[in-house]
Amino acid sequence: MYKALTIAGSDPSGGAGIEADIKTMSALGVYAMVSIVSVVAENTRRVVSLLDMPGWIIKDQIDSVFEDITPDAVKVGMLSGPEQMDAVRDRLEYYKPKNVVVDPVMYAKNGDPLMHEDAVSFLIDNILPLSTVLTPNIPEAEKITGMRITDVDEMEKGAGKILSMGPEAVLLKGGHHIGDAIDVLVTQNGTFKFKTKRINTKNTHGTGCTLSSAIASFLAKGYSLEDATKEAKDYVTGAIENALELGKGCGPTNHFYALWNKD
Repeated sequence: MYKALTIAGSDPSGGAGIEADIKTMSALGVYAMVSIVSVVAENTRRVVSLLDMPGWIIKDQIDSVFEDITPDAVKVGMLSGPEQMDAVRDRLEYYKPKNVVVDPVMYAKNGDPLMHEDAVSFLIDNILPLSTVLTPNIPEAEKITGMRITDVDEMEKGAGKILSMGPEAVLLKGGHHIGDAIDVLVTQNGTFKFKTKRINTKNTHGTGCTLSSAIASFLAKGYSLEDATKEAKDYVTGAIENALELGKGCGPTNHFYALWNKD
């Protein structure tokens, strides 16, 4: 049995955050465990409010998992402030899990902030160096690097700059890029590009959470990072192609499309 832990915020509408992570891992045959960092009141249209968990309960959740069911991979999502980041850093340094996928969630799909402005530098100094792979989108990469990123060449340069900050690899997602969706994976061993067709839909709520959880799932199964990224991209593409017409804003993807399409 493959196991993975997700450390992230909760989305009551079920399309992103912890809920998307659990669905993704389950759909890919991985047993999902959680440490909730923040409770976010949001839906497909907006973020209403959020409540951050204190550091001690974040640590206790992570300890409860590791002392009983050791995960094969850890996915880290929304970390809203320095206290939450410090708690996660402390436990990751202590347990030293083999596969750590960090999705530096800064904004909700509608642009509402999910990370405190003063937390970005703490993220760079304390969380990035613990990452097996970091998975920023273009706005997040611009925030981390201070660069303007408008094309694939600049994506490579931006990912390379982030790589120098400590993660083992960086997957810069090109969903915000005009044209085909191109993701750039930069590692110590080389650069890889993953190109998929752009799907014309507004229903992409939680795609970043889903992709990072899928990568963590395949790493938990023993895939190489390049293969895990390719398989995760294929899975997310299918989830977007079968996205659900739910809500009044950006609807969720269909995490269980492979099962539903069997009927």
